[in-house]
Amino acid sequence: MYMKNAKLYTIGRPIANVLFRLLYQPKIIGKENIPKEGAVILAGNHKNNFDCLMLLCSTKRPIHFLAKIELFKGFKKILFNHLGLIPVDRQRKNPEALKLAEDYLKDNKIIGIFPEGTHNKTKDSILPFKIGAVKMAYDTNTPIVPFVIKGKYRLFFNDLQIEFLSPYYVDSDLVVSNKELEGIIKNKLEG
Repeated sequence: MYMKNAKLYTIGRPIANVLFRLLYQPKIIGKENIPKEGAVILAGNHKNNFDCLMLLCSTKRPIHFLAKIELFKGFKKILFNHLGLIPVDRQRKNPEALKLAEDYLKDNKIIGIFPEGTHNKTKDSILPFKIGAVKMAYDTNTPIVPFVIKGKYRLFFNDLQIEFLSPYYVDSDLVVSNKELEGIIKNKLEG
């Protein structure tokens, strides 16, 4: 089920944007690295469930996130489908999720992905990356714009920031490209 127009996202984004910016006052750096048109994959670290809101506040273009399948149960399934999210079963390979994400990219949309696969609750700066982001990028010849989220989600503090880095292009060795992407984000987080 490929939704070219996520109506709820279109309606809810401006409201969420204003509230999120008011409450968390994020600093957005490198926004110019997100293309104004064409396919792109936004891939970065995942520290909190609010990371998706942080990304949607960073661009006016709709972002179609890959999201854990557990979010698509009951009434939430309708909600998340109308937000243009792509369900991913983290316990197995997901060729249908990958195909749907690639369909969005072929239609010049933005895919948002957290290659760690879950938000990081460890003391490590980053969890090992799963290969999905670089596989999509390679299959569709799409650039990845890496991002790094730093700071804490604390109301009315202004220490939260997201930085978008220069576009990254993968090559045919997906394992090496995945490690390079992970390294770019890890180095920026730790630097």
